[in-house]
Amino acid sequence: MGCAPSRAETNRKMLEETVLETSRLLLRIWRDEDLDDLVRLHSQVDASRYLSRDGKPWTREEAAGRMAAWVEEYRQFGITKLKLLRRKDGRFIGRAGFSLFAATGQFELGYAIAPEFWGQGYATEIAGALPGLFFDRNIRDHFIAFAHVDNAASLKVLEKIGMRYQHTGPMNGLLARVYAMSRADRVALAAGGIRAES
Repeated sequence: MGCAPSRAETNRKMLEETVLETSRLLLRIWRDEDLDDLVRLHSQVDASRYLSRDGKPWTREEAAGRMAAWVEEYRQFGITKLKLLRRKDGRFIGRAGFSLFAATGQFELGYAIAPEFWGQGYATEIAGALPGLFFDRNIRDHFIAFAHVDNAASLKVLEKIGMRYQHTGPMNGLLARVYAMSRADRVALAAGGIRAES
C-alpha cells in the first residue's frame, strides 16, 4: 500500500513546476492531467465569448490542441500560456501568459479566468506580473495585448498594468483595442513606482 505524499513533498513538486509566483497565484507548466481543467474553463460561454469571432466554447479536441501547442511553444521559446493556480489551495483558476501571435509575429499577453473567480483581482495580479517574466527572460523587446471592444473588464486590466493603447481594429476575427508594452515602458513604470500586481 502506498502512502500519500507529505505536504512538504507536494509543496516541493508545485515549486519545481512553477514558472512565476505572485502573492496569491502560481503559474505552472501544463501536464497531461490538466486537460480536464482547461476543457472546463473553456466550455463556459462566459470564459470564451470574447476569444474568437463566434465566441463558442472550446471542444475537448480544441482544448487538447491548444495545450499541446502551448507545451511546444514553451519548449521552443521558454514562454507560453500556462496554467494558473490559486496559491493558498492549488485550485485551478485559469490560464495566463504569452503566445506568438501568428498574424503579426509578435508575442501577445493573454489570460482567461474561470467566471467563479472573477472580481477578485486575479487578472490584474497575474497580468501585472507577466511583463517582468517576459523581459527577464529576454524573449523580445516588446509584446502586445488586445481585447474585444466590449470586454470592459479586460480593457481595464490592460490599462491598469500600464500598457499603451495603439489602435482599434480586427484581431483574430474580433474588433479589438490593441495595446503594447516595450522594455523601456516597463522600466519607466518601475521608475515611476507603478506596481500593477495587487
